[in-house]
Amino acid sequence: MDHSWQTKLIHSDAQVPEGFRSLVTPVFRGSTTVFPNAASARDTWRHDVVPYAYGLYGTPTTLELAARITELEHGHHTFLTPGGQAAIALICFAFLRGGDHLLITDSVYGPTRIFANKLLARFGVEVEYYPSTIGADIEQYIKPNTRLIWCESPGSVTMEVQDVPAIAAAAHRHNVIVALDNTYSAGVYFDAFAHDVDVTMQALTKYIGGHSDLLLGSVTVRDAAGYERVGSAHDLLGLNSSPDDCSLALRGMLTLAVRLRALEESTLAVARWLADRPEIERVLHPALPSCPGHDIWKRDFTGSTSVFSVVFHARYTKQQLFAFIDALELYEIGYSWGGVTSLAVPMFVLARIGEGYGERVVRFNVGLEEPRDLIADLERALGVFGDGRA
Repeated sequence: MDHSWQTKLIHSDAQVPEGFRSLVTPVFRGSTTVFPNAASARDTWRHDVVPYAYGLYGTPTTLELAARITELEHGHHTFLTPGGQAAIALICFAFLRGGDHLLITDSVYGPTRIFANKLLARFGVEVEYYPSTIGADIEQYIKPNTRLIWCESPGSVTMEVQDVPAIAAAAHRHNVIVALDNTYSAGVYFDAFAHDVDVTMQALTKYIGGHSDLLLGSVTVRDAAGYERVGSAHDLLGLNSSPDDCSLALRGMLTLAVRLRALEESTLAVARWLADRPEIERVLHPALPSCPGHDIWKRDFTGSTSVFSVVFHARYTKQQLFAFIDALELYEIGYSWGGVTSLAVPMFVLARIGEGYGERVVRFNVGLEEPRDLIADLERALGVFGDGRA
């Protein structure tokens, strides 16, 4: 049938040659996906039933990234989210309901604590924090209504390494789910499912993306039961991820191995240099003995990454530490980590049950700059203290 030119703008007869292949995963965008016939039209998020039903449930670009994350983490299935915080929320909404008891490590990522205290509590979830290095003794915190134990290892900012296998063993004796924020290890330096974790999440914004230009999260489950719980919640919450961001994450995965190797080497060089400085009371890097849980890190991890913190001596004021950070030239001031640019940020407000470090913690992300230049920049900036120790 010969249609008008206006209709052909929508229903074109134009064709392009078949057979195109590329090393790059195509970016498939689309809200409405079409079915071959009326009988095949099904509205479901389960891709084993209908591969593509609606753009919200994913396109080939998003599903390829999810499959690659699953492969990387040795999991059963991965769901993508618009960011790491959305991944945290997805896990909680999938496994908790009003009246349940949630245990969270005290060293958790700050927004996780805020989400639990302000939103989950509003829905009737009982939130309790446990000492990060408690290990098997977490069993004393488990109640009849405990449904989920949240781990983060190493811990946010203060970098405590948790005995995740011991926590998981205690949890599973009481049929409690164990979730892990595994962003630090990029899903590779700590094999969560081999250590009996039930569900993991990553902020793909960090190492998978790798270039500080996207926001994505992932939730990976170990079995079919987790697939059903997380998948149905993911569907109902409408957690769509941009295929454009997913394409950038797929590109980032191609260089993940070489970036992680370079970041580990440079970060260790900077951290060890700082550990010898008289201005520094303690370096919180999992690969150094000064970090809580270092022995567990040696047992369970296969590498370290780019983020760590330092605790300055109490003789320095908050304003002096601000001046030190401002004096740095190669370290930008900003949150997040895992990218190619080095960062330094004050972490003075830490919500903790136990005793903290006061207003003396500065967190660093080491990027891909030459380590000698980064160390020279630190040495020069330490001169702002003016106490003869720089």
